Amino acid sequence: MTPSKLARLVGVNLRRDLRGALFSAFGVAVGIGALVFFVALGGGVRQLVREKLFPNDARAVEVVPPKFSLSGVLGGGKLDEQTVQRLEKLPGVERAFRKMDLRVPAMGGPADGLQRLNVPRNVYIAVIATGVEPGYVAGDIAPGASFADPGPEKPLPGLAARRLLELYNKSFAKAQGLTPIGEQLLMTAAGVELLTVRLGRSMRGETSFPERRVGLTFAGLSDRAPLHGVLIPLESVKRIHREYGVDAEDYTAVSLLARGPDAVPQIVQAVKEAGFAVDESDKKLAERVGAAVAVTTLALALLSALICLLAAVNIAHALSASIRARSRELGVLRAVGATRGDVAALVLGEAAVIGLAGGAVGTALARLCGLLLDSAARTHLPDFPFKPESFFSFSPTLLLGAALLGLAAALLGALVPALAASRASPAQAVAG
Repeated sequence: MTPSKLARLVGVNLRRDLRGALFSAFGVAVGIGALVFFVALGGGVRQLVREKLFPNDARAVEVVPPKFSLSGVLGGGKLDEQTVQRLEKLPGVERAFRKMDLRVPAMGGPADGLQRLNVPRNVYIAVIATGVEPGYVAGDIAPGASFADPGPEKPLPGLAARRLLELYNKSFAKAQGLTPIGEQLLMTAAGVELLTVRLGRSMRGETSFPERRVGLTFAGLSDRAPLHGVLIPLESVKRIHREYGVDAEDYTAVSLLARGPDAVPQIVQAVKEAGFAVDESDKKLAERVGAAVAVTTLALALLSALICLLAAVNIAHALSASIRARSRELGVLRAVGATRGDVAALVLGEAAVIGLAGGAVGTALARLCGLLLDSAARTHLPDFPFKPESFFSFSPTLLLGAALLGLAAALLGALVPALAASRASPAQAVAG
């Protein structure tokens, strides 16, 4: 039987029992639509967690001194310059970035230039700063800003967390009735002194360090900056440590940049064998949140797959009933020259049309529901921090795979009826 004749017969049979075909396609559409909807929702939430809530470089390995080791007691286990150079030579490491926390207590308040913005003068915060190399934040420095040690008595450049701006705009500014600040507008403030830092002073009370005042200017926003602190030039931190007589040689951490994500496990193992620890707190938190989302998505996806399976059973039942009603017709087809394969292909063709139609409709409905929910979220949900433009991630692979899954479910349900139809007896059909 030629493909054109087969297609004509498939169309005729489907039109003959249009109601049954639509009902079978509806079952496939419900299962595929639910599957696409929940998988896309889970993918969108995971993307939000990975890119906005806990942004992490997949190639970065954060090396820190061990909490306790015998080598530490004997004077080893420190991240000094010699150790960093050894770590940088590990296989798979592209570059090492040094980090050093500011070990001198510091607190800060609004700079004098901010008084015209009605910022209260008596607001003080603890300044938690980490010194990093300029290359570590090269892509985040605002145009026209410098991230080099300016020298004594001059304002220090600082980078804040990009997530902090989101929290300010969507939470603090809204609660206080302040005007939100756009990132592009904020970049125009590069070099403006925002804080007056009082080195040697602590929010906890008096310290043994003398007080020195230095300005902190805005130099940009970075996903690598912690929410609770700022990044300043590493040389500035070393200089301040030398001025106060504290350790200016040992680094707090070293960020190793792997040549590729596949090299990270090898680097982690080499670091641990060298007696150092790997700080994976942010990654583990992101993984825990992502795992919770993945488990929920998997449960809903399994429920949707069950619906698809039930749709396949329904198709099998419907086609079996149709074949029993058309047994004489199928026998006549065999009598006039149709092979068993032709008859089986006819039944499978009907199922394929039902599966493709149901899969396409279900996928389209899931996409439409996603668009409607995103629109409703933009209109009715408050503008909370990290609110995404879309809660869904409809990838082309997901959409195509879902449509093919609908086809596969229908064909699976049609296998037994197709085999039964291929066994139709020409002699019985002719005998009436």
